[in-house]
Amino acid sequence: MDATYHYPPELFQLLVDTIPRLCKSKRGVFTFFRGAGVETSLFSDVWEQWSNDRDSVNKFDIARTVITRLNEGRDKCLKERREVVKRVVEFEDFSTCWESDRLEAQGLVSRVRDVVNVKDSFTRMRQEREAEIHKNLLSERAKVEALNQKKERLRDVHRELLPLFSMDNPQERGRLLEKVLNRLFKESGFLVREDFQRASDQSRGTIEQIDGVIEVDGEVYLVEMKWLGHPAGVGEISQHLSRVFNRGECRGLFISGSGYSDQAIENCKEHLSKVVFVLCTLQEIVLLLENEADVYEFLKTKILGAVIDKQPFTEVLPNT
Repeated sequence: MDATYHYPPELFQLLVDTIPRLCKSKRGVFTFFRGAGVETSLFSDVWEQWSNDRDSVNKFDIARTVITRLNEGRDKCLKERREVVKRVVEFEDFSTCWESDRLEAQGLVSRVRDVVNVKDSFTRMRQEREAEIHKNLLSERAKVEALNQKKERLRDVHRELLPLFSMDNPQERGRLLEKVLNRLFKESGFLVREDFQRASDQSRGTIEQIDGVIEVDGEVYLVEMKWLGHPAGVGEISQHLSRVFNRGECRGLFISGSGYSDQAIENCKEHLSKVVFVLCTLQEIVLLLENEADVYEFLKTKILGAVIDKQPFTEVLPNT
């Protein structure tokens, strides 16, 4: 019973009034406290006083003195305080009381039970509230830790991307770029599938290669990644557009390491009435990672630019 951690005033006075009425004699009061585990050293002076002069103290004096000292004992007397209250609230045989005290003793025990129950209810509510706060703190810490881990993984993506700019082999650079950008989408929670090939039903070899597939707000995007020696033109864009058109409900995302020609952007704009097609540059990705900007917000801005403003290439450059 947590209400007994420290007797509050109302419980203190109730115990002083109740215990003497549960015991017919002064010796019975001493015996009650001994039975609750209270060390005799806590009331040896009162015992000696009573032993020398039986009329020098009454039952209520004894109870008040012992309960006061139990309260003053704080943590050291916690066990005994709890046991005292336990014995009172569990008291049932009122035939051991003086007949004149019996009804009052029953009423006092009932009041002690009520006080203890109320205190324990508040204690339980406080404990539940503290447990909920602790749970929320743990949850917040877990979220912060997960976010920090995600940020560190995205820093790794940035570190993997930078060396590609000094590579001389365009084919190897393009292959590695696909892996790095697919990891970016994976760590950001968007990647559905990495690069894959689709073969002909007549086994005539590969007829189509997709660099990656991502999902944003329930919409599937086929991803094409190119790092050419010139701005991506209508030819490169049209090839990816045809893959998107052939899948009906898909949308398209094209990432270029060398920008876009004006004709390519205009060509995409003409097709926006039929399919959502988003253009992105590697420069935007690099700045996104350098500034640890939110990938979702980045993609949403690009997508909304295509859907609402009919601009396939809405440049998003985070502030440096």
